[in-house]
Amino acid sequence: MLLPEIKEREQRFTLALRMGLPIFALVLALISHTLITNYSSLETSFYVESLLLLAISTYFIFYLLYKGFDVQIRDFASGAFTREYLEKYVTEALKKHKEYTLVLVRVENLSDINQQYGIQAGDRVLQKSVRWLAESLKKEKITHFPIGHFQGGDLILGLKGHKEQYQTALELLSLKARDFKVEDIEVKIATAIVDTYYSHELDFLLEKLLQTQEQEQGIDPSHLEVMVIQAMKRKNLLIHSQAVFEKESIVMHECFVKLQGENGKIIYPKTYIKVIQKLGLRLNFDIMVLQECVQKYQQNETTLALNIAPASLRNEKFVRSAQDILAQGGVQKIVFILSEEEYYSFTSRYNSIIKHLKSFGVLICIDKVGSYHASFLYLRELDIDMIRYDTYYSKEGKMEEHKNIIDGFCLMAEEKKIKTWIKNLQTQESLEMAHSSGIDYVQGKFLANINEE
Repeated sequence: MLLPEIKEREQRFTLALRMGLPIFALVLALISHTLITNYSSLETSFYVESLLLLAISTYFIFYLLYKGFDVQIRDFASGAFTREYLEKYVTEALKKHKEYTLVLVRVENLSDINQQYGIQAGDRVLQKSVRWLAESLKKEKITHFPIGHFQGGDLILGLKGHKEQYQTALELLSLKARDFKVEDIEVKIATAIVDTYYSHELDFLLEKLLQTQEQEQGIDPSHLEVMVIQAMKRKNLLIHSQAVFEKESIVMHECFVKLQGENGKIIYPKTYIKVIQKLGLRLNFDIMVLQECVQKYQQNETTLALNIAPASLRNEKFVRSAQDILAQGGVQKIVFILSEEEYYSFTSRYNSIIKHLKSFGVLICIDKVGSYHASFLYLRELDIDMIRYDTYYSKEGKMEEHKNIIDGFCLMAEEKKIKTWIKNLQTQESLEMAHSSGIDYVQGKFLANINEE
């Protein structure tokens, strides 16, 4: 017998003993009292009945305990249904409803989270993901649906009706998932959907879901690398922008870059950045992005803001290329947004590079303030022009909850004559909170959508 089985039996026996002792004590007290007070008049049947009562009580208690362990509905790691109970529940639902939809929601980076932050953090991510899914779908008036933990980072949802009824809600869910975080942990969410038009057998539906997700996720690494390299060679960049406001006026536009691979397949930054880092192409990529953005918006006479890897910024080749591109491009000013987890200790050299960049119209913004420790150190030590708060503080309720932190950074920035910036604002309330804290620049879909022309 395995040790977990031995320990489980020990635990069951201990619980049974704890539950049984009060009952045994009451039964023994009743029998003893009866014997003492009515000993002379008791018949033989009383003794038989007493023994049967003790035996039946013992059996009943142990039966309840063991059956209770057998029927486990909730998964402790995620708070959702267990796989066994979900399959039982959905099987019954498929018998009752001709039209039924299953949705797979996968936390794609759960393995990385477990390795980087620990298994307990992975469990918290699963629990928060389940809550977030329920709350997000509730806003779309989708409630009282089964959700279960299938395996690893896979969550299965069951919904009544055909999948066409839920396509729009799932697309919105996928958009919201891009900014989904648990504490400071970025969570990468992917979805797949199938309905009873494909099959009424649960096993076939689950197999189809997993196959669909693998196909959508699923360019193999070698093929993905080829796609990224080809897109860079052909300069197949899709550049969009979003306005950034100071009060009512547009002060700059942030650029967002996606790659377009073969057959028009879009490769998003979360995917291609890892590849170009691995292949050592980040410097060339940043130079190309700068050149293409300046060329695209050279007639707009607007300040552009774009993300540049700090390692690229500290490279002499990038500095020379940036100077040439900006001299020829006609852009008045440009903002380089820097985000770095590891602190670069040679700040004197860093500042000399920044000073040289400023001489030909470059402004420097440190991103992820309030999240990465390096960002705070750079605010203190580098000659920068602006800081941008981590998107964690843009979420509903977080700005108010952490107002003291935001106000503290705003005060530090004001003393150093640095502008402050927050993005991903979604509501009038969050905008008013940003203004009340004295944040200079605001950005988000509530103010202006991303321009995809």
